[in-house]
This record gives sequence, C-alpha cells and structure tokens, in this order.
Amino acid sequence: MLYADDPDRVAKRLARLNADWSLARSIEQTPTEPATSTGSTLPLAPETFGADVLGLERLMGRNNLTGVAFLEGGFRAARSIGRVTVAGPAGGFHGTGFMVSPSLLMTNNHVLRSPEEAGHAVVEFNFQAGLDGLPLTPVAFALEPQRFFATDRDLDFSVVAVAERSQQGTPLADFGRLPLDGAQGKAILGEFVNIVQHPNGEPKQLALRENQIIDLLDQFIHYETDTAPGSSGSPVFNDQWEVVALHHSAVPKTDGDGHLLAIDGTVWRRGMDEHRLAWKANEGVRISRVLEALSRLTLTAGPARLRDELIKPPTQGAPRPDEGVPRPDEGLPRATPAVGPESNGFPSNGSVRLVSHGAAGTTLPLRITVDVDVPTSAPPAPGHPAADASSTGTTATALPQAAQADGRATADAADRDLHAALRNLRLGAERVYYDRDADRAARDAYYAGIDGSADGDTLRRTLTELLERTHERRPSYKPARLLYPWVDLHPDRLLRSVYSGKTFTAEELIRADAATEAARLRGVQEFLLRESTAGPAEVSEELGALEASLPYNCEHVVPQSWFDHKEPMRGDLHHLFACEPECNSYRGSIPYMDFPDFDEAVKKDCGMREPGGFEPEHSRGAVARATLYFLLRYPRLVGDTADEFPQARLPVLLDWHANEAVDEYESHRNAAIAELQGNRNPLIDHPEWARHIDFSGVWP
Repeated sequence: MLYADDPDRVAKRLARLNADWSLARSIEQTPTEPATSTGSTLPLAPETFGADVLGLERLMGRNNLTGVAFLEGGFRAARSIGRVTVAGPAGGFHGTGFMVSPSLLMTNNHVLRSPEEAGHAVVEFNFQAGLDGLPLTPVAFALEPQRFFATDRDLDFSVVAVAERSQQGTPLADFGRLPLDGAQGKAILGEFVNIVQHPNGEPKQLALRENQIIDLLDQFIHYETDTAPGSSGSPVFNDQWEVVALHHSAVPKTDGDGHLLAIDGTVWRRGMDEHRLAWKANEGVRISRVLEALSRLTLTAGPARLRDELIKPPTQGAPRPDEGVPRPDEGLPRATPAVGPESNGFPSNGSVRLVSHGAAGTTLPLRITVDVDVPTSAPPAPGHPAADASSTGTTATALPQAAQADGRATADAADRDLHAALRNLRLGAERVYYDRDADRAARDAYYAGIDGSADGDTLRRTLTELLERTHERRPSYKPARLLYPWVDLHPDRLLRSVYSGKTFTAEELIRADAATEAARLRGVQEFLLRESTAGPAEVSEELGALEASLPYNCEHVVPQSWFDHKEPMRGDLHHLFACEPECNSYRGSIPYMDFPDFDEAVKKDCGMREPGGFEPEHSRGAVARATLYFLLRYPRLVGDTADEFPQARLPVLLDWHANEAVDEYESHRNAAIAELQGNRNPLIDHPEWARHIDFSGVWP
C-alpha cells in the first residue's frame, strides 16, 4: 500500500494516523542507495516486498484485526445517518443523508435537486433494527430549505437545514453529527472504506471494510463495495470513522473509446437490460472538494452562520461524531405501543407531579402545568430555531408538607427563565434586524408549491396544509423568552403596545413578566398549603384565577378562552403581541369590529369598546393579518359560539388589512417566527391573496 500510492499522500496518511516512521524510512534505503534527506521517494520495487517488511501493512489498517473501539465508533457514527424520503406523485423516492452540523444535513443533488423538492422531504433517523432484531422507533424531521439550502450538480451534493425537533418533540441534537474535515490524509489507495446506508429505502445497513479504494481522482474516489438505489447520499468512512467521501453513484466499465461494456465484454447498447452492465466500482465525491465548494458560496446572515458551523475545521486530532450520542449499552427506543404518561408514576416528558394528600390519607396525583420552563442549557441567539422554540413548559411538583422546598425550586426556575430571556435580548442586539433579500428567498422557497391563482377554496386548503405541516416547533406560552427579546421588536429595538402604541424597552417587560411569574408561583404554593385536599378541578380553577389577576404584558389577538387555553394555539407566536395589562384587560375576549365614528368616540388609549366589539387605537392591519393567519392555521376552531368572532365580521379584518400595508416591523416578525416555529404568515408574504382566499370554510 505504501508503494501503490503517491508518496506525498502516503506521508500525510501516516502522519494523520500518528504512525511510527521508523519502518517507513527503513524501506526507503537499499544497499546501493542511501535514504534521501527528504524521504519523499519509495524506490523499493514491488517484488522486493517480503516477510521482513509485511508489518508495514499493519500501519495502514490492512490487518484484519482491529480494536473493539471500532464497533463503538461505528455505532456513534451511524446515529447521525438517516433515510431521506422525498414525496412525489408516484409515491416518492428514497435516499440517504447524514448530519454534518447541528442543523445541516448532506445528501446528493440527485436526491434533493431544489429547495422545492427539499420542502416536500423528511429525514428519518433510527430506521433500523436493534440488537434483538426488533425495529427501533423511527424519528422523522422535516427539512427546512427556507433556512438553508445549497447544492452543486457537478459535485452532486446538497446541504439543507433540518427542523430542530420532530413533530413529536424529539430534539435533532439526539442524533449527533459527523464533523467534516477538508485536510488530506484520510485515505490512500488500497485502504478499505465503510458505508452506512439505506439501500432501496430499506432499514439502515452497512458495507463493512471489504471495500477497497481503487482510484483517487481529483474530485472523486472509487471503491469496491455493495450499494443500491437509496444508498445515494451515504457517507463513506475510513476505519477511524472519518468521512472520506459522499457516495453518489456506480461507475460502469468502458472500453478504450469510452463505450459502456456488458458483463460478457461486449459493448452495452441502449435497449439491453441494465443488469447486463459491467460495473467497475462505486464512486464518492471527495469531502474536501465539497467543503471547498461550500466555502466559496456568497452567503449572509443566518445562512452564512449555518455554513460556517459546517466548514469550521476541527480543533485537534481526527473528528468524531458529536458528543451526547448514546453509547451502545445505553439502549434505544423500541417500536412498542405507547403507554400512558403516568404509567411509571411520572410523566413521560420528564416533568413531575403535584401530589395532594387527602384527609383520609389517600394520595391524589394532579397534573398541573404552571408554565415554568426549566432550560437544560443556555439558549442560543433569539431568532435562531434552537432558541427555546421547543420549550414545552415544566410541571411544578411538590408535596404540601414540602412546599417551602418546592417554592425554592420553582423560584430558581423562574430566575433561570429571567436570565435566559435577558441573554436572548443581548444576543438579539448583535443580529441584523431584518435581511430583506434573505427573507424574500425564504418566502419564495416556502410557497414554491402553492398556486396563488387557484380557486379560493383550493388556495385556502393548500395554505392550511402548508401552515400545519411546517409548524414543526411549537413553543409554549412564554413571551419573555422569545416575543420580547426578538420577535416583537420594532426597528428602533423597542416594544410597542399593539393597541395603545405606548413604547417599552424589552428589558422592562421581561422583568415585569418575571415578577408576575414569581407572584403566580407563590399563589400556587399558598393554595396547595391552604387546600391540601383540592382536586384537579379546584387547582385548575385557582390557576385560571391567578392568570387573570396577574396577566403578562402580552396579548393574544385570538383570545385564549376561544380555544380553551390549549397549545399549540396558546404559544403560537404569530398572534402574540406586546401589550400592557390595562389594554389587555380592556379588550378582554371581545371580537374585533369597526366603529364608523371611531375618531370621535375613542374611550381609552387602547381603543373603543362596546359589549359586542372592540377596535384598537393602533396596529389594526397587524392584528387583522394575525387573526386571518389564525383562521387559516386552525380552521373551524373559533366562531362556534355567539361571543367569538362571527363570520359576518370577516370584512372588518379584510378592510383593516387593505388599509394598513405590511411594514418592516411585520416583515421582521414574520421572518423571526419562521425561524423559530417553521411556518409563515401568508397574509404578510402575499397581501394580494387576502381577497382571493375563500375564508368561509374556516368557520364551524
């Protein structure tokens, strides 16, 4: 092997393996020729290799014996590889892809040719059998080309962003990543490579070690291994589980004139069975060439940061799959029937329960959510999909006897909430407020499959499907975490009450909500101490009363009572706005309406109110578009009672929308929410669709 490849590549390979150079130098000397000072040639002829120098093969991993750590390395690497499924009219097709950064997946261009195609694709991890032969539970993640998509037809690669969480809430970080390194020395001729793949879309499989490299070209690498359709986009590994290449196709044998050959040595012609083709090898794109192409792309803002996470070289030694991936003996989820969340005495989401002891000594388990998020680590920059977008709320837990200790725990959680929100605020100050060009590109990719000229009912239904499908991350209702630090900021980096127009700094409202949260928690503690026999209904009623008496500085333009305070509606950022409690209470749950004499009849700074309607003083266009989004996203959810938004008032929203144009503030909000949740507001992106959409189907 040392003799077969270019001496410079051999030197780099030995250096990467930290191999002992003494044997290598010894064979560079012959009885008649001393070693050169540079050691750059290997004059020993092939026929002179004998038993005395065969030990050199062990330096290259040629010996079939290898340490058992090889197996663990393969297990860790395989976690980051998934099956890519692209939806299509004929049932779609499959490929393979692998995580190359915390947010980005790599596969072939011929698997994902465009952002539109990527927008109809998912990647599934854990699509494989476990040690017992039983299938694991696959975890599917949507792809998000609106955040990042880069492709190269000649090098046959595509890189696309992946949703931070699956629809069931599993974090993408659970599956690690395969760091890429553009340095040379990862493989030479004669070595063996390993390919983890989903051949024919089947459960994950691997071609292990008996896959010899037979050609190293400028852009490609050839190796003998077994793959199949569906293997496209697989990583090609060396024995140290470093990614050497991106597998993309087989290479057929040809004659001297470039004609394809059949297995019997004759020229293969069109019309002959494809299985009669003679294949020379499989081909992968050298990963160093992929990284070079990515580094040449001109990107800004979010896409540039995501690209930089991918191409940043490792700090020391050979890269290995990301930390945090389970070891083989830690177990994996099984495809077993779901059990109740309380089956083991504790909820399956990691929260714990309030337990109330009744007068007769009975124990009453109560599931009570009081919206105390307990972050496991500091959040990333607001506006980034990882910035607490997956927060689901943690259930506070206590025994009444231990209420004092539990009070400290919940106070600590509230304090962590405050610090996380302030950190998001600081990080947001470093971000570009609104990148118009990047947002337009994201918008165009998002609606690529939508026909805006379709009839009104079809357009409504396709938009509803799109909004639900792309609503991948569903933050809980916690405005201090996401809304105030970034989403609802105006260009001057201040917050404005959606109804009165009064201005506030983000820190003012963050700290005010933190104080409100602390007061709510104290109220819960006091209630549990006072009412030790309270059941779920009583506790729920008390929590509702605390929320009503201690409101956040936030307004749901679609009142929470209309959807029973349920998620994901409650935390959907598209219809949340900063609003001081006075205006929040003044509006209450009254539906919007238009007062003809509004200018002469303003009753408060917040707007005008009568028993059957409310018109805000400010932001009528913004609240109209937010309400129309809600109607599209959650059809037939509101309007089923007389005091909710009646269909007859739809023209009010359409008029407000038409009379107040979308501005930079709303565009920023839309882009920020799209990064956090995954979905967008069509009325902001395409205001012209408002009069064309048939909204009649959104009412019960």
